[in-house]
Amino acid sequence: MDFRYTPEQAGLQARAADYARLLMRYEDRSEEAGGPLPADTVRELTRAAMDAGVYAINMPAEWGGAGLSLLDQVIVEEEFGKVTNCLWDIPWRPANVLAHGTEAQREKYLLPVIRGERFDAFAVTEPGAGSDPGSGTSTATRTDGGWLLNGEKWFVTCGDIADFLLVQADAGPERAATLFFVDKQAPGVEMTRVPRFMHSAVNGHPEFTFTDVFVPDEDVLGGVGNGYELTKEWFTDERLMIAARTVGAAERALELARDWAVERRQFGSPIADFQLIQGMLADCAVDIAVNRAYTHQVAWEADRPETDRKTLHAKASTAKLAASEAAGRVIDRCVQIFGGRGYDRSYPVERMYRELRVDRIWEGTSEIQRLIIANELIKRGTRALALPAS
Repeated sequence: MDFRYTPEQAGLQARAADYARLLMRYEDRSEEAGGPLPADTVRELTRAAMDAGVYAINMPAEWGGAGLSLLDQVIVEEEFGKVTNCLWDIPWRPANVLAHGTEAQREKYLLPVIRGERFDAFAVTEPGAGSDPGSGTSTATRTDGGWLLNGEKWFVTCGDIADFLLVQADAGPERAATLFFVDKQAPGVEMTRVPRFMHSAVNGHPEFTFTDVFVPDEDVLGGVGNGYELTKEWFTDERLMIAARTVGAAERALELARDWAVERRQFGSPIADFQLIQGMLADCAVDIAVNRAYTHQVAWEADRPETDRKTLHAKASTAKLAASEAAGRVIDRCVQIFGGRGYDRSYPVERMYRELRVDRIWEGTSEIQRLIIANELIKRGTRALALPAS
């Protein structure tokens, strides 16, 4: 095994780190505004991301994306994770399943997203269907030339800025889970509420209702009945990226806490001299190191076509579960090291403390990840999940 970055990957990491530092200049402004930044600022940062080659990183170069492998994407997202206020949403990452669209769908929906002209949002969760998407009540009923969509979706990440939604609904009397392209301005679509959450994110997570929304046949993604498989593919990538970002966030928190511990003096000595502080710093370093290595391993496996997709789904859950929970431990220790200042919103560690909590909830709670992992273990044994793909 060779764990060294190639020269290209080292250059990619450097560009991503430079761009992340650019975003950091806007953290305080975003926090003071409660999240959003002015539209002209977002446009400038979007152009900067494109110039740096870190925009639409998961889309092929021939379509205008950065054309990065999953391992390369993890390298980028780890740097982005160091930025607070979810400013890493600005260098947009289109839903990976958009690549499964027809040529006409690609021209209408995906390519404008890659060019930064439009934005997408994935709508799966419902008031009564979170961890159990099979209990959703959104329906699509056959009508002349298409479907009538009815239902309600919650926690639609970036739905406030999206131009169109990917909505999962049960189609026809067979209740076949299906993904539909839905224009946000279509008659019958209503954004009913934008909840205020613990963190101050640059974009929101609104709620939508759909009342007899007409969706033409050509706006079904991947065919009727393929919704679950496409959503699972989306979850696999998103969970891996969450793992990468939480590792990056934990790394920044540790850097800040280490520097603070070296400079902060109490009882005549830097607090870094105190063994209880040293123990917290060491535990943070361990949490970061092991999760960074595993996340990179799973991303490397994901790039290999011979890797079993079902096992990969469980490994992405393993990475997300381990890294998000480890990051929670790391940031808790770092806030403690900062003492009262760690509770001050003007310090990044305070913002990360609020922001990292949701990583154990969205894109599948920690409890759901454990069920996925356990199911894989029961079906395939320990070696398939514990060892790298051969």
